Amino acid sequence: MAQANFIDQLKSQYNNGGMHIRLIAWNLGVFFLIQLGLLIGNNNPEIQYWVDRIFTLQSNAYAFLWSPWGLFTSIFAHFGFMHFLFNMIFLFFTGQMFLQFFSGKRLLYTYIFGGLFGGIVQIIIGLFPELFGETGARVVGASGSIMAIFIALAIYKPQLKVYLFGVFALPLFVLAILFVVKDLFSIGSNDGIAHFVHLGGALFGFISVRNLNSKNNIVTRLISLVESFSTKRKLKKLEGRKPANKVSDEEFNETKKMTQEQIDAILDKISRSGYDSLTKSEKEFLFKQSGR
Repeated sequence: MAQANFIDQLKSQYNNGGMHIRLIAWNLGVFFLIQLGLLIGNNNPEIQYWVDRIFTLQSNAYAFLWSPWGLFTSIFAHFGFMHFLFNMIFLFFTGQMFLQFFSGKRLLYTYIFGGLFGGIVQIIIGLFPELFGETGARVVGASGSIMAIFIALAIYKPQLKVYLFGVFALPLFVLAILFVVKDLFSIGSNDGIAHFVHLGGALFGFISVRNLNSKNNIVTRLISLVESFSTKRKLKKLEGRKPANKVSDEEFNETKKMTQEQIDAILDKISRSGYDSLTKSEKEFLFKQSGR
């Protein structure tokens, strides 16, 4: 009974605890998956090789071409417990503050695309090892994604107070500057930290709150683009379907043409202004069509 209650509490936290809780849960799931793979492959170098290849970003451009999925999987992956623990503590508190001002959807998109952008920056920098001292090593961890969230929050609410160790109050922008400066001065130090991933994530976080109320805001455009693509995929199922009621070919073709014209008009509106700009009747129309 106690075990059932504990599982119910975990489900409740996942469903109702906010997007930052879900992100932590996803990171935790990947962490256990990696540990399981390493345990099974304890005496099997080939399994260890594939665990590493699947969950790490190969920042060497040539190696990246053979495992591009690492750009995404690496932002949820941690091999060491302390690395995982510190990142998740940072994500919890930063995500919790972020959700005071922004939606869970914006948090998700900032996390994912901030991490992707940081990884891309690291790959580009790896093309110039003589200039930056980066050797194109493997990259793993959510740090770039979390940095994007943290910097976005610091730019949006710079005077928000953060209490270090529960005692020292610092404005959020001061802490953000310290993090960025630390990474800048650590470039080329060969300390095993992908500082350009952090800096790339920070840059995305800065950009993500520029023109915040405009449809040209980068996160707003990304949300609109992904949702528009998802909607178009659902609408493809409608093509070639004939109504259940028996009608003439002429009536069927005319109805199909009118329906498609209405769908195209709605999709154009989504492309211009995003899904949230649709009226209630337009959303209901799309929902009914996708359910056929």
